[in-house]
Amino acid sequence: MNSEPISVVGRSARIKLGPSKLRSRPLAAFLSLILVSGIFAIQSATADNPPRKILSGWLPYYATASGLGSLNANADLIQEVNPFWFTLKSATKISDLYTPANPNMPMLVPLQVMQGLKIQIVPTITDGTAKGVLAGLLSKGATRAQVVGTILDVVLKNNFDGIDLDFENFAFVDSTSTWPATQPNWIQFVKDLAIALHINGKTLSITTPVLFDPATGKKGYYVYAWADIASVVDRIRIMTYDYSTATPGPIGPITWAESAVKYAVSVIPASKVFLGIAGYGRDWVTKVDGICPANVASVVSPKARAATFVMKDAINLAASYGVVPVYTPKYGESTFTYYKIYSGKASSGAATSCTATRTAWFQDAQGYALRANLVGKYRLGGLAAWTLGMEDPTASEAIRTVAKSIAPDVVVGSIVANETSAAIGEPVTIFGTFQLPDSRPIPSVPVSVEIRNRLGDWHAIYTGITDINGIVAVPVIFAELTSVRMVSEGSWERLAETTNTLDIAVQSKITWHPPSSLKAGAIYSITGRIQPATANKVITFEDASVDLGKNATGYSAKTDGDGNFVIAISIASPGFHKVRLGTTGDDKLAPGFSAYINLLVR
Repeated sequence: MNSEPISVVGRSARIKLGPSKLRSRPLAAFLSLILVSGIFAIQSATADNPPRKILSGWLPYYATASGLGSLNANADLIQEVNPFWFTLKSATKISDLYTPANPNMPMLVPLQVMQGLKIQIVPTITDGTAKGVLAGLLSKGATRAQVVGTILDVVLKNNFDGIDLDFENFAFVDSTSTWPATQPNWIQFVKDLAIALHINGKTLSITTPVLFDPATGKKGYYVYAWADIASVVDRIRIMTYDYSTATPGPIGPITWAESAVKYAVSVIPASKVFLGIAGYGRDWVTKVDGICPANVASVVSPKARAATFVMKDAINLAASYGVVPVYTPKYGESTFTYYKIYSGKASSGAATSCTATRTAWFQDAQGYALRANLVGKYRLGGLAAWTLGMEDPTASEAIRTVAKSIAPDVVVGSIVANETSAAIGEPVTIFGTFQLPDSRPIPSVPVSVEIRNRLGDWHAIYTGITDINGIVAVPVIFAELTSVRMVSEGSWERLAETTNTLDIAVQSKITWHPPSSLKAGAIYSITGRIQPATANKVITFEDASVDLGKNATGYSAKTDGDGNFVIAISIASPGFHKVRLGTTGDDKLAPGFSAYINLLVR
């Protein structure tokens, strides 16, 4: 308890499944249904056990409808979404990828859907420059500042909640020999951007490939310098996928992903760390028997790049070839192998056919649950899905089940005061109580006391800690009519809580010099002063012992510029009278009164 009163004065951009096949009209109809009907088909948890909002993810410009459908279905799990809509082209230009891909659906429309679902909007900007260009821009103070300003302008112009940087060229385009020079410039850039965003109340998220503990000998993409930027960023999203690309294998084996997480939480506050999950699978050709038709020969080959598919299509793909995916606990992923016959004509024009042996890997509901459990194990900020809309509904439900099991406690807070009105200079003690829903007290919770006047915003005046009974008591001296509340700090274990609001009626303080007695019918002048000193305040004399309408009418006066007053009174009835002075209120102070005294009239 504070003993002294407080005085208050006055992803990978390399993985793309191609543009949506939906026409703009069906997409418009889909979005209009959400916006106009106001009906959100959210698979919400039970009211007494809401899930922790551990899911975030990317919404690509080329798959707007499926991404928004996922948001709509899983809004109870999602606190933040990352529209994958922008790319940096130069120090002064960020290109909009969304509008050309959706000419009949203005960007405002999906943004309104996200806002309607009360999901924070933190778009992603990729590096759309050529090899070495961004590294060069960040190496010079002037151009680095231009990049910061260009990004900040996009955030403020669109009123986004923040920005996510997915600058992968450092890792996959620029040579590793450039990393020692790039790294310090990257660190300074992130710090500069964080300051610019945070001043404006915006967040900064960084998406990077994996890093590992240098002590293991496997550093990963160390150019991104997690330890050096951890204190200034709000999110670090780890792309724990793309483990297997050229050869068949898991998309992001669980032990590999967990190794990156272990290092991340050793240098970054765990609540800032988001684990990447893949909504896609890969399908490799491992063997070819026969001569493939000319039109597919280049892609149906063990040397060809793997095909990609979305998770929600995996079961049907396997079933169409008469196989069933097998979950592999070692990797936390599922796989299946099938045979596909390709018939057509060879380059000579002769009929030909080949049989390809194909092997697919993907993360399914079991894999998502396994990764969601890492959120609980390491107390991470959550998961980051590449991309929203690719997932099978069973995978979303697996996340939801885990999210319910690690949901933060609901906090119930309330405040009372020993007085709800007081004269200026007199302390009012505010008592806050913070409990679990079953009335168990919550000790050691950081709590802020916040106030506002009639025209202002809430601001904190004191921070304390609840005691063993879940109570914090704070004496406060108020200077004007004030609303007060307490806000408990949220944590991984519990939700933040804002208590009820109390209105404190602050009054002028009246100092006066009443006589100990006076003669009946005689006129007596009473002097006094009000604080704060205010001119033309009306001071009235009140006699509670008689009918004021008959015996105490007309006894009033106004204050001068120093708050002084002289009021002439006369009481006709002998005996003891209970009297006091009162003063009028205004936009800052409530009507005020002195304490009653007993006055003898002889």
